[in-house]
Amino acid sequence: MAKDLKPSKPRVNTGAFIAPVFVFGMLSGPESRGLNMDGYLRQVGVDPSALRTPGHPGVTPMQYVALFYALLNDLKDECMGLFSRPFKPGSFALTAREGLSAHDLRGAIKRMSAALNLLQDDVFFSLQVNGDEAAMHMKPIEPSGQTAVFAQETMVRVMWRLAAWLLNAPLPIRHFDFTYPEPASQEGYDLVFPAPRRYAQAAFGFWFNASALSTPVSRDEPALRVFLTDAYTQVISPPRDFGAVAQKVRNHLMRSYPQWPTLEEVAAHLHTSASSLQRHLSAEHTSLQWLKDDLRRDLAIARLSSSRVSLVQLASELGFSDSPTFQRAFKRWTGKHCGAYRRR
Repeated sequence: MAKDLKPSKPRVNTGAFIAPVFVFGMLSGPESRGLNMDGYLRQVGVDPSALRTPGHPGVTPMQYVALFYALLNDLKDECMGLFSRPFKPGSFALTAREGLSAHDLRGAIKRMSAALNLLQDDVFFSLQVNGDEAAMHMKPIEPSGQTAVFAQETMVRVMWRLAAWLLNAPLPIRHFDFTYPEPASQEGYDLVFPAPRRYAQAAFGFWFNASALSTPVSRDEPALRVFLTDAYTQVISPPRDFGAVAQKVRNHLMRSYPQWPTLEEVAAHLHTSASSLQRHLSAEHTSLQWLKDDLRRDLAIARLSSSRVSLVQLASELGFSDSPTFQRAFKRWTGKHCGAYRRR
């Protein structure tokens, strides 16, 4: 059993806020159907009036993901009402499993595109190769129709990051394409789409070096099960910079879940000594304990937001000796008790 967490000074994380434009984009589908979104914003601790004030920094990544979960639970649509028919819960998991069954990135994009083409009627997904670059290409089926801005941004971001996760390696992007006109303000876009962006294109998608198509899919079913436990946090919110060594440690912790390896066990997996691993993590301003704390917090929030798991079971999954110890840690992480958070 892993040791219970102790309070630790939070590590500074760049890009701590998600710009209001992306929050309002998420809300655009439900709002177009006449739903009042202010209650959902308050539910995740966001003041609707303040968020609409010019210059507001936005919401935290966890508030953004919690807002997504709240809408998903009510709408039963993983694409927030932005397509003509809903993406029923499980659609993302189905698409990810199709990619996992492929041998390499080429096959993964083809299989995921086929799955997405069965799940909706608005966009045709395909693999496109143009000289030395390739893309997951997303073309509106109706030439006169316009796919919602947030739907384009979400599909591009989610499928790019899912592809990179399947490879267990970065997938550098040459450029992102969108069919809508260039927005007047692009605050926050550099963090979410860290490559040149092209607007008013015939299709949307992400382009990368064609040589990456032969990169093998390196994940397995156990890793996918862990990933799906908290997939939305990883693919919807902007990437978080943990540092090269810290990211490897976090990946190992995720693959090991619900087991929580010791420093010596993590070091052995990474073919280094415990003292050397500690030095590398310290140089990246983090520690194994902080990474465990951070991952456990994310998993706890995701599980409380999307399941009816008991607090006793969740405490055990997260490596705590008992439920009260877990609940005290959760209060430190979020400022709220587990029961209050779940009731929200």
